[in-house]
Amino acid sequence: MTIKVGDHVPECTLREYINEETEGCSIGPNTFKLSELVKGKRIALFALPGAYTPTCSAKHLPGYVEKAAELKQKIDEIWCVSVNDAFVMGAWGRENNATGAVRMMADGSAEFTKAVGMDLDLTAGGMGVRSKRYSMLIDDGVVKAINVEEAPGGMEVSDAETMLKLV
Repeated sequence: MTIKVGDHVPECTLREYINEETEGCSIGPNTFKLSELVKGKRIALFALPGAYTPTCSAKHLPGYVEKAAELKQKIDEIWCVSVNDAFVMGAWGRENNATGAVRMMADGSAEFTKAVGMDLDLTAGGMGVRSKRYSMLIDDGVVKAINVEEAPGGMEVSDAETMLKLV
């Protein structure tokens, strides 16, 4: 079943590579319960097939990093979710200057991706199960908007500019 506007996000875990130790978060991969992360927050989430892939690296992530300050005037956090491990997401985020702007959330086992019905089988191309490209506006755990890309490699409705119009 695909998540839709008005639904609550599912109870899942996501992982994030923490670069600097903070209270309650050690350096390295940390596991977070989704229900705790979204409580009382407005979050712009965008998901993509994979770190270091062409459209994701050239356009999707850089667009959100570029628009982060503008988006954060209206929301609390920006998340990039991908079916990659926390080490890969952390490295990719550092290389794209996302630290402090976009939280790089790893969904390594596709738990969240499958729970929201956004999994994409790319095993024929050697990439395994990945995520469709989409964006989602979440307010206190409730989906307020969702935009799924229809064309493979397309980025017409899940980009930062479209999210700015939603928030």
